[in-house]
Amino acid sequence: MISMEDMTKILKNSGVDAWELNDVRTEGWEFYFIRHRLDQNRIRHTEHLTVTVYKKNEDGSRMGKASAEIPPTAAANEAKAAVGQLSNEASLVMDPAYELNKPEANGSAASGKADSSGSAEMADVRSMAKDFIETMNAVPETASEDINSYEIFCDVNTRRFMNSEGIDVTSSAPSSMIEVVTNARKDGQEIESYRMYRQGTCDRDALKRNVTETLGIGRDRLKAEKTPELGKCDVVFSTDAALEIYNWFITHVDAGAVYRGFSDWKPGEPIASEMTGDKVTLRALRSLENSSQNDAYDAEGAPVRDMDLIRDGVTEGYHGSRKFSSYLKLSDSFLPGNFSVSGGSRSADGIREGRYLEVMEFSDFQVNSISGNIAGEIRLGYLHDGGKTKIVSGGSVSGSMRDFVKTMAFSKEQRQYDNMLIPAVTRLRDVTVAGAAEAE
Repeated sequence: MISMEDMTKILKNSGVDAWELNDVRTEGWEFYFIRHRLDQNRIRHTEHLTVTVYKKNEDGSRMGKASAEIPPTAAANEAKAAVGQLSNEASLVMDPAYELNKPEANGSAASGKADSSGSAEMADVRSMAKDFIETMNAVPETASEDINSYEIFCDVNTRRFMNSEGIDVTSSAPSSMIEVVTNARKDGQEIESYRMYRQGTCDRDALKRNVTETLGIGRDRLKAEKTPELGKCDVVFSTDAALEIYNWFITHVDAGAVYRGFSDWKPGEPIASEMTGDKVTLRALRSLENSSQNDAYDAEGAPVRDMDLIRDGVTEGYHGSRKFSSYLKLSDSFLPGNFSVSGGSRSADGIREGRYLEVMEFSDFQVNSISGNIAGEIRLGYLHDGGKTKIVSGGSVSGSMRDFVKTMAFSKEQRQYDNMLIPAVTRLRDVTVAGAAEAE
């Protein structure tokens, strides 16, 4: 067995110019249910040790990087050989040099001793599993809409990070995942739906709501008509597809995107001109209740904190890796785990007014992180027009966030999806909606 201390000795004598160690120990419980009958379960205790080395050129102006996972069972000679291989790989491709995070910049003790300040949210995997199982048993089912199977994964991860600059910090946080398959049946036809939900500990209310919503989506897909050709139409997002929309904002205040020219958003400047709709306020959060990303330190040893990134449609700051933040001369950078987008000016009911298409499920929905172009194929939507509602399926949506950001609207109410808290209902204006083939 090779320890972190063994690895530091090997790295210090390896000839590399800098290094990082990430050690993740996981205590996990897994459960596999068919309907609500337990099929199997197991307990896991795992460890993953990742080594990253850096090599500089002769004048120190450029630096290369290489990473690999070292099995905890590796012998000392195997670990030395792996580090030697990484050192060779790191010297092959080099970027402008930058410095790694340091203890004094990161808030850690200068002595480099472990800091367990991130362990306040420690959770018991037994209690987590119990909450998941009881919640799934409480989901209302019918003879035509029910749960086919589900798998529960409950983990508590303890991460220790060390680097050649003297950082040595430890943080623990819970992480869970549940995969659910549901069925809906009508007149000999059946819809099977798959969902995966990530959380920290179990959020009972959110999980029950999400699974119940999926059952309803399956039921309504069996009633759907083909989506007509709508031309320009407002589209409402009230499910996890909206994450793609808000990830576009997150990407544009990422130091890597700014440095590489993918984003031209600058601190103190509006993200778009002539904005008449709701203006986005985006924050990075140190912690978010029931998130799976509540580590006190990021993957590079920097402390995670609350930070304004966009306020009322104006860029406030950037987040990102040490590499790109250094290139932009940002001294206090970090990689956030959680994000929040503040609510808008109207209620969810106020957003749902007039003529619009609310898409509940896409076969695929994407927002291009660079161009902002959106594209999605509709599996289920509700077309609201003149007080009438039609259930539709098929067709597609398209347009660009560069246009939508000027007039978009979103609700005061928020909805959480693991590590992101966003408006519960988002409305994009004048989206191009193509009809399904053979639509009347």
